[in-house]
Amino acid sequence: MGDKITELGTTRSGFPPNIAAVLAYALTVLTDAAMFVVERENKYVRFHAMQSILFGATWMILWILASIETTLPIRIIGFIITDVILFVVVLGGFVTWLFLLYKAYRGARFKLPVLGNIAERIM
Repeated sequence: MGDKITELGTTRSGFPPNIAAVLAYALTVLTDAAMFVVERENKYVRFHAMQSILFGATWMILWILASIETTLPIRIIGFIITDVILFVVVLGGFVTWLFLLYKAYRGARFKLPVLGNIAERIM
């Protein structure tokens, strides 16, 4: 793992690149934007920071939409299905977030479908 991490370059933040990428995911709303602004040179950290911004925004929107559906007086889809959708959004997002933290720590440039491509174009 050490050789792979040293190949990721240096960072302005002073953290090793894999730790800076993990920090970008750690508190999505706060740390991802900070790492994206601070790390102007390190493409590995910038990619993970931008992917974290996009993932966090998408997860939050899905969570809000699923929560609204479960609070409607007359549920459009049905009681059990709406609760399952909310559970899948929350748990799925949490598991994905943990997986992204793990991949960033290991020095991997794992791309989420769609969001990873957008992150690459933006950075």
